[in-house]
Amino acid sequence: MILEEDVYKIGSLTRTHGVRGEVAFQFTDDVWDRVEADYLFLRLDGLLVPFFLEEWRFRSDCVALLKFEDVDSADAATALVGADVFFPKALTPEDIDEEDLTWQHFMGFEVILFAADGSNKDCALGTVTAVYDQTANILLEVTTPDGGSILIPAHEDFVLRADHRDRRLYVSVPDELLSLNA
Repeated sequence: MILEEDVYKIGSLTRTHGVRGEVAFQFTDDVWDRVEADYLFLRLDGLLVPFFLEEWRFRSDCVALLKFEDVDSADAATALVGADVFFPKALTPEDIDEEDLTWQHFMGFEVILFAADGSNKDCALGTVTAVYDQTANILLEVTTPDGGSILIPAHEDFVLRADHRDRRLYVSVPDELLSLNA
């Protein structure tokens, strides 16, 4: 049985498409295409269920049309609409060429504040829930466990490293900048 900690969310199924059983997939990470995965997990009735991909095609930079094996009608596809889609961490490549990534790739990553004083007391700030890239200064919105939000500049001075397998982003942000968000 697959456990929640073995996967991470990459999007959701938003609607059916046509009569062959295709569904529109709104995604935040196209990892399934980069590694040519055979399957994805859907959360149905609280359980993570594997669905094998038959084919897919991109409609935009954040929507793809998916056809799953044994889902051959609009009625069967309708039962999947609204399901969250997950990818297994074990299939996530470790050697990602970060130069090819956009900041959108980091949606859903846990943000870890690196202890600048060397105390090894890193702490989790929250999860990247939005990327504001309409201006030259790109910002990552981090939703904290208490429901608040923090804006962190997506800049190499602040973002130290990314762990793609565990979906963690390590940052070093001055306290003064964090206090602006309070």
